[in-house]
Amino acid sequence: MTAGDPEERQGRVEPGLEPGLDRAILRPVRAHHAFEACVEQLAIAIRLGIYPPGSMLPPERDLAAMLSVSRATLREAITALRSAGVVQTRRGRGGGTIVLDSVPVDEKHSGVKELAGRQDDLRDALDFRAIVEPGAAGLAAARCERDEVSDSERRALETALAAVEDAPDEAIHRRADSILHLTIARLSGSARLITAVTDAQDDLHTLLQAIPVLPRNIRHSSSQHRSIVAAILAGNESRANRVMYQHCSDTAALLRGLLG
Repeated sequence: MTAGDPEERQGRVEPGLEPGLDRAILRPVRAHHAFEACVEQLAIAIRLGIYPPGSMLPPERDLAAMLSVSRATLREAITALRSAGVVQTRRGRGGGTIVLDSVPVDEKHSGVKELAGRQDDLRDALDFRAIVEPGAAGLAAARCERDEVSDSERRALETALAAVEDAPDEAIHRRADSILHLTIARLSGSARLITAVTDAQDDLHTLLQAIPVLPRNIRHSSSQHRSIVAAILAGNESRANRVMYQHCSDTAALLRGLLG
């Protein structure tokens, strides 16, 4: 894994990420598996762009509180991520833990080998996504219709959509795409749906890493994103559910076609 210079990476933090989204995504871990669960959740948050390359992780006390673990356990988890080249810690005044770009350019689209033997599991993941994400979109729209979504939450959804459409490269686009879907889940108001969509997006990330970006698919996906967001903000539950289901189905069809 390549690390890159944290001094260079600062200033390249991706725009448009919703403040506080990590507090909705990260969840208390089980005491018996605290270390492993901390590593897993932080790695997923980094992979999906909650903490993008160039950003600083929150202070230890805040992360420990979000995950309901001791600061000692959290430090061990961050040490594991540092050993894997995912983060780098800078000491002293103004220091902290910086997220690095942990995917070397020459490893892009090399994920097919990693998927060997997991076809049934990943097919199940796509089916799971086709259930939970439309449900989250429909519930978010229903909450908008009942005026249970704040103006700041509506703006966060619009900002997340704009970040996907304005993404300057492939890596940032995929992370911004995940952020949009997680923001929709957050608007559902359901903690269980947020957890389910996070898991679905993590599996989807694994699959998408194994295929090239296709401009036509990106254009189609962007059109669907706009329709989904418009339906949610308009409070149209059935349309939000329907368009999100079609969006998930189209992505699944593309992946099945390219990955067999």
